[in-house]
Parts: sequence; structure tokens; C-alpha cells
Amino acid sequence: MIKTLRRLAAACAMLVVAAGVSAVTLRDNHPDVYYVKKDDTLWDISGRFLEHPWQWPEIWHVNPAIKNPHLIFPGDAIRLSWVDGEPRLELDRASGEQSQLPDGTVKLSPRIREMSREDAIPAIPMNAIQSYLKQALVLERADISAAPYILGGQDRRVIFGGGDTVHARDPEQRWENAEQRYGLYRVGEEYVDPVTDEVLGYEARQVGLASVARIEEDMATMRVLRSSEDLRVDDRLFPQPDQRVRALLYPHAPEEKVEGRIIRFFDRISSVARNDVVVINRGAREGMEEGHVLDIFQQGEQVRDRQQDEMVRLPRTRAGSLVLFRVFEKVSYGLIMESQRPVYMNDVVESPEGSY
Repeated sequence: MIKTLRRLAAACAMLVVAAGVSAVTLRDNHPDVYYVKKDDTLWDISGRFLEHPWQWPEIWHVNPAIKNPHLIFPGDAIRLSWVDGEPRLELDRASGEQSQLPDGTVKLSPRIREMSREDAIPAIPMNAIQSYLKQALVLERADISAAPYILGGQDRRVIFGGGDTVHARDPEQRWENAEQRYGLYRVGEEYVDPVTDEVLGYEARQVGLASVARIEEDMATMRVLRSSEDLRVDDRLFPQPDQRVRALLYPHAPEEKVEGRIIRFFDRISSVARNDVVVINRGAREGMEEGHVLDIFQQGEQVRDRQQDEMVRLPRTRAGSLVLFRVFEKVSYGLIMESQRPVYMNDVVESPEGSY
């Protein structure tokens, strides 16, 4: 009996593996080899081979002879091969230059390739998300109340800009562990869950950057280094690291089924599409993490069935997919990677089909 159960368990495991592999679908027009270019992204490259780019880890083969085989650089070759009837992608990093002699002989000339992690191609377009990585926060009401704020400035003005001197007050912490630089933030949008009405946080966007000149008790004199718009009294201050932010993430599906809603998009009125940023009502407390891929669905409209004299909702329609690139406690920011149709507020997001 025990042996029978073991055989059954092994058979089930084989079926699961087989199902996982068969779920990876190659594109009909996929190349056998692709040479990486400077402006490529991991998503774009995977999409040349696979119907669903987020599935690339399923068939990615790590070459132990290559240093940092998970990092892909311009000039690398991504090759499709077959092992035991199953597809796999592998990295071929050229280590020399080729030239052909008059008699047809191919000559290899060794060369050194200096490659930094910063030169590796990103997973998703960095130019679309860079400002949201560094200049956007989602805060609790208590965080906002406890933060330092602009109290005033020179010449009795209430609006300030780059090059101005402002005075900020920190009555609670009195500048304990003060930083050299602070981001100046304006609190705006309130994030509310459309299903439960829970307040999920408050959006704070960076409108400037200031450096501390001197501190006297709970008051700090600061010089505004730059501003993207007019700075005002009551704008809040949060520490600002002096470094370039870069997203080191890889698209992958959540391990468990997740369902949420799109609750915010930026610089758009009615709908968004590919390369636009949206906010969803799921965050770290629901297990979200940077790199998670979610499909986007539109609820079918309600129509009247005249034959049955009743209202019926039509089936939902897949609208596209997104990748989460910044996760807060209760909400997450995602970049729409593909859209077959416009994406609207309150559209449903969930784990890709077959990934859980």
C-alpha cells in the first residue's frame, strides 16, 4: 500500500512538472537567437520568444561558466535550444571579436569586456518608472502629522522655488538624526479601497529638494536646491538619499492567487495604456512584491436579456498585464506592460491564469 501511494505521488509530481512546462507557449514567429541591443528590456526580449514574457524563468538555463548569468548586457546572444524535447533559453556571452580571412578561415581575437551592473538591461522600461521610484511616497496619516514642514521663508513670502531659503519646523523629533538633504513633498490623493472603503494611505509627491544650512532647536534653515513646482507653507519634509534609484527586479507571477482593483492612474483622465503607471489596492500585507505580474480584466457590461426579461452581466475581457515595481504596505505601483484595449479605473487585476 505504501509503495502504491509513493508511486502515485511520484506520478502526480511528474504531471505537475509536465503541466508547468506545457503551460509555457513559444511564439509562432520566435527567433532561434536574439542579439541584445542597448535599449532592450528583459520583458521585450522574453516577448520575442514567449507568448507570456513573465514565464521566462520556466525555461531560463543558467550557464555556470558565465559570471552573473542572470544579468544580460548589450551584445549578448539569447539562444533557444531544446533539451529532451523541451525548450530552454540560454545566455551566450561573446568573449572575442570575429573576422574572416581571405581563405574563409574565421579568426577570433580575444578582447576584454568591462561590464557594470548598471550597464545591464533592465527588466522593464526605467524611463517610465524612475520618477515614481524616487519621488513618490504612500503615507499613513500619523506619518504625515509627525513629519517636519515648511513654516515660512524670506521676505514674508508663502511660495518658494529653487535657490530660495526656507525655514522648516520639526516640533516632535526636533531634528533628531537629521539628514543633510530632504525631499519636499505635497500630500494629495487619498487612496480608498473601492470594495471595503478602507483608507489605504495618502499619496505624497516630491515637489522639491532642499539641503540643511543650520539647525536651532526645532527650527531648520534650508536652501532649496530645486523644485518642480511652487513650494508652499505646510509642504512636508522626508529624508532624501543622494543616489540614483534603479529597479533590480524580475517579472514573475505571485505564488498564490491574488485579486485586486486599479484605484489610481496619473496624468490621464479616463483610461490608460501601455507604459502608463497605475496604483492597485493590494500591497505587502497581501503578499505583493516588486516584480509580480498581474493580468488586467474589464468587467463585462450589464445588458438586458429580452428573451428572459432579466439583466445579465457579459463575461469579462482581458485588457492587458502589468508589473509591480514599487510596493507599499496597502497599495502598489504597477507599470502596464501590454494592453489590448484601454484600461479603466476599477478594472480587476489578478494572478495570470495557470500560475497558481
